Parts: sequence; C-alpha cells; structure tokens
Amino acid sequence: MRFTLKEIAELVGGDLVGNPETVITGISGIKEAREGDITFLANSKYSCLTQTTKASAIITSRENLESSKPLIKTDNPSIAFTKVVGIVAPSDAKHPKGIHPTAVISKNVELGENVAVGAYVVIEEGARVGSNTVIYGGCYVGCQVEIGQDCLIYPHVTIRERVEISDRVIIHSGAVIGSDGFGFAMVKGVQKKIPQIGTVLIEEDVEIGANVTIDRARFDKTIIGKGTKIDNLVQIAHNVVVGENCIIVAQAGISGSTVLGKGAILAGQAGIVGHIRIGDKAIVAAQAGVTKSVPAGVKVSGYPAKPHDMAKRVNACVQKLPDIYKKVKLLEEKIKQLEEKLQQDG
Repeated sequence: MRFTLKEIAELVGGDLVGNPETVITGISGIKEAREGDITFLANSKYSCLTQTTKASAIITSRENLESSKPLIKTDNPSIAFTKVVGIVAPSDAKHPKGIHPTAVISKNVELGENVAVGAYVVIEEGARVGSNTVIYGGCYVGCQVEIGQDCLIYPHVTIRERVEISDRVIIHSGAVIGSDGFGFAMVKGVQKKIPQIGTVLIEEDVEIGANVTIDRARFDKTIIGKGTKIDNLVQIAHNVVVGENCIIVAQAGISGSTVLGKGAILAGQAGIVGHIRIGDKAIVAAQAGVTKSVPAGVKVSGYPAKPHDMAKRVNACVQKLPDIYKKVKLLEEKIKQLEEKLQQDG
C-alpha cells in the first residue's frame, strides 16, 4: 500500500514539516527503517537517531526537533504511530469463525451472537460467553465461568470454574486464570492444603500476557482492575487486588492479599510481599524487592526496596566497596606499624 505524508498527517491530526508528496510504503522502528518507511520517536532522549535513520519520515512530538527528514508532529507519537500501523501494515490475523465441530460444549452453555469457538475447546456446564468473543483452539473454560463481549482468548488458555471476565479482555496463550491460591498449613509435620473457594474477576479492557498465572482467592475475589495491562510470565497470588490502568511487566510476582493502587507500575522481575499496598501511580523498578507498603506517587528500587534516589546512593557506595576495602587494609597496616613503634618507644 502507498500513502503520501499529507494523507498520513491528516489521519493522525499532525503538523507536517517537509514534502507532503513523500510516498510511504512501509512502517518500521527507527533503527531498522529503510527508505519508504515511516517511523516514530516518542522519547527526545533518542533524538540523535533522527540523523541516522534511513526512514523517509518520522512521527514525533510537538517539541522543537531539527531533522533532515520530513516530520509529522503530534501530541502523542506512540498513539499516532499506532493509527498509521492500522492503515500501512494492517494485521493479517484471521480469527476463528463459528463453532468448530471438535469443540466440546455442554448443553446448558450460553453463547452470545457471533461467538467463535476453535478446535478442541472445552466449555463446561453453566458457562456463559458474550457476543463477538473469540476462543481459539485448545482452551478450557470451566463450569459457571462468565466471559463478556468482544473478548479474545488465544490458544491453550485455561479459565477455571466460576471466574468472571468482563468485556473486551484479551488473554494470550498459556495463561491460567483461577488456579488455586498457594495456601498450606503445617499439621503434625505435614503440609495440609487450605481450600481456595474464592474466584477471580477480570474487569473491562484488561490484557493478560502469555503464561500469566492469576490465582483464585481463598475467599471472595482476586481482582484485576479496568484497563490494566499484564506482560508475559507474571504471577498474581490469591486475594490480590490490582487497581485500574496498572502496568505489570514480565516476570513480576505479587504475593497474596497485596493491593495495587490505580496506575501503579511494576517493572520486570519486581517482587512484592503479601499484605501490603502499592499506592496510586507508584513505580516499582526492575528487580526491586518490596517488603513494605509504598506511598502513592513514589518510585522505589533495590532490595529491600527504598526510594529510588536513596537506592542509587546506596548502590554507588556498594560499587566503591573494593576500593574502600583496600584503603581499610592500608589503614590497618599503618595503625599496626604505629602501635609497634609506640611500644618500642616505651
């Protein structure tokens, strides 16, 4: 497909700087782009790349940016670029249509209009699936599960009994929603399982990455709030409550009964102990180990996690430990020599 920069600028509502008749035939990242591609720059820290990219045009913010390339200046380059992807490189994914003959669906299951169920899907008794939802092959939907409208469930997702999934939820392959919470009690030297009789509620517009596990509550519900996005390989334990519009990055782990406020961010491999609160819009940096509650709007890092500026100072000191060790050894030797001299002098 071919588009002019003028057409693209009109699509995204941007201000065009450069030749409006420049032809765009592809789309790519700023480092990988070739002639004919359009790319984007969302962070001015990488503005140097505008001088080396081979792209024919760049979508940027409205900040003052000088470049030999034509620019389309927008309020939000990432969102604008997403719109362009939709027309320049539309997705060729073809979702399943209709009910596959190998699907195993109980008699009292309720399916809305235009529901698609792929090959070898199992849907148990009492489940309800809303209109326009697509369930890919190999998925399991337990008894009395409720799935809303316009959801997209990719292959090999397991949704256990009584889980509630609201509208426009996307769940990627291998995710397990509603597995038992990790609850055991030592009785006479033997670990006894504590029943986990609660459920999971996934609210509207949530996206759940591949191989994510979200445990059911011991009682009541584990909750994932509206608009939250969860990356691959995340573990969310029983009775956790995740607020609206949170971001949880790959390999993060949240222990039981912890609460995340609205807009909180957990970076990759962050670990959170149980029964604490991460405040609204707080940020937990990558690999941080959080052992106590974090106030709203605070960024923490390190282990144990502490305010980020303090953590950086601590880390700077740690990097100097080898030199400090050498200085201490030298000082010890000098003190020893002085003591020996004092003893000789009586």
